[in-house]
Amino acid sequence: MTRTMLKAKLHRVKITDKNLHYEGSITIDEDLMKLSDIKEYELVQIANINNGQRFETYVMRGQPGSGTIALNGAAARLGEVGDLVIIMSYALYEDEEYEGPTIVRVDTQNHPI
Repeated sequence: MTRTMLKAKLHRVKITDKNLHYEGSITIDEDLMKLSDIKEYELVQIANINNGQRFETYVMRGQPGSGTIALNGAAARLGEVGDLVIIMSYALYEDEEYEGPTIVRVDTQNHPI
């Protein structure tokens, strides 16, 4: 049996920018993408800790080392700069192959700790 399981989580990253008039997506620092094994254009779910909003969008690659977490397009209406969010990626696994998610925690500047 295959199950949809949490593959990766960027835990409590801070929104650094929002661009309403932009192609819809979320821009994530490329270094954070690599650490969490989240690929460009991958579907992610975002949970905004500040306002309780949950939504899905796709990922755009941001400048490495920048700490960028930017909401773009319609998603920009679902959070404010400074809000803390959890970004989650899921994948299909067979029971015997799932070893748990990769969890990336960050400091106040969205740099991995």
